[in-house]
This record gives sequence, structure tokens and C-alpha cells, in this order.
Amino acid sequence: MADNYLEKKYEELQSRKSAGTRASSSKKTAAIHKTRRVFVTGGAEGIGKAIVKAFRSAGHRVAFCDRNEAAGKDTALKTGTSFFHADVSDKEALENCMQQIFQEWGDIDILINNAGISQFSPITETGVDDFDHILSVNLRPVFITSRQLAIHRQSQTTPNPFGRIVNICSTRYLMSEPGSEGYAASKGGIYSLTHALSLSLAQWHITVNSIAPGWIQTHDYEQLRPEDHSQHPSGRVGKPEDIARMCVFLCQEENDFINGENITIDGGMTKKMIYIE
Repeated sequence: MADNYLEKKYEELQSRKSAGTRASSSKKTAAIHKTRRVFVTGGAEGIGKAIVKAFRSAGHRVAFCDRNEAAGKDTALKTGTSFFHADVSDKEALENCMQQIFQEWGDIDILINNAGISQFSPITETGVDDFDHILSVNLRPVFITSRQLAIHRQSQTTPNPFGRIVNICSTRYLMSEPGSEGYAASKGGIYSLTHALSLSLAQWHITVNSIAPGWIQTHDYEQLRPEDHSQHPSGRVGKPEDIARMCVFLCQEENDFINGENITIDGGMTKKMIYIE
């Protein structure tokens, strides 16, 4: 009886300790979580929309811009976020958008450069203007928004100790198909710009990373064929939420030691050796 009594008392003590640890952990988690100010380019549809929803669901303030006004308003209404109708290829419009956010929020803690277009055509049919246009949408805005954030941080009398930039790249930065010169160049530029920015923006406590998605199906997922999924080592085609989750992960406060990196999310496809037999 004595042994049984001591065993019960020990279990009660352990139970109280466990409850105290959980309560302490809960308080600590609540103390660590902070509402961040997030700006996403191209957030009305597809991957951008998933990113907007993910950060909003995590309790952050989110603003996004997009050239699709109807889709932008719909996404903003359904997610409780702020929408700016702007084409990222328009330098003045993009800068004005950020200035409005700075005025309203005071700063931007997290910047997600997601906006981009996919345009492919035979090189003999791709004009220089076509090439320039792709870069003006996919690559140049990454520099514009990052530069604006740096200028704003430099002007602050009280430094913000937290900053994150995530640039949406593509596996096309290292692999291609015919007729993809403009797109490949823009994504290769994002890959290189990311590690350059990580060094330039370090003085303002801003980490800069990129994500290279593979095949991410943004609509009609259920219409994909079995072979579409089975060719991936992970057994399925990607979804926008796969990219959004990584964006949130990279922007967590404790993940500041990941910097200047490009993270590939493609179900293992770029690691797969493929030969025609």
C-alpha cells in the first residue's frame, strides 16, 4: 500500500508539473507571436492568393497589389485584407502603393515578391520588347520593392529589428525548355538578386530568401491525370498552399539564420534523372 500511495503521489506531482509546463509554454508562445505587417505583390489569384490567406490566417495584417481589379477586390473581401490596384511593371504605381502602406502602417515587416507572368514563344518570334516586358513584370519589381523598403528603413529614427523578404523564383532558373528565354532570365535574375539583397539589406535586419516552385497547379487540380502526379517523387503535383506554408515558415522570427538561400519546392522533380529509353 505504501508503494502504491507513493506512486500515485508521484503521478500527481508529474501531472502538476506537466500542466505548469503547458501553461508556461502557452504563455511563452503568446508572448513570442507578434502581428506583422505583410505586403504581397500579385496576391489576387493563384500562389499569391494562397500566400495572402496564409499570412492572414496566422493573424497578420496583410496588404497586396494586383493588376486584376475584380479578383483583387474579391480576395480582399474574403480574407479581410487591403487591396491596391496596381501593375507591378509600372514603377510609379508600385512605389506609390508602398508609400501608402508606409504612411498607414508605419513600416512593412514582411515583403513577398510574388507577381509574375509566364510567357513562352519560339526565340525567332520573341521580340526584344517581349523580352523586356517579361523582365519588367517578373524581375524589376523585386528590386523596386526591396529598394523602397531599404530607403524607408534608412529614414527611420527607431530601427525595426525585424524584416523578411521572400522572392518567388522558379525551378526554371536552372532548367529550361525551348522558347523560355525571357522567363528563364527573369527567374535566374531573381535567384541572383536574392543573395545580393541579403547582404545589402542585412544592416536593416532584413533577411532575403527565394522559393523556387516546380509544377504548382493553381486551378482544376482534380482534372489532373494520374501520370501527372505519379511522375513526381512525392506522388503528387504541387498546390499553391505548398508555397504559402514555406513563406510563413521563412518569416517566423526564430528563422533569421536562413538568409540568402533559394529553397526548391517541386516534389523532387529537379533531383530526378530522366532519360528517354
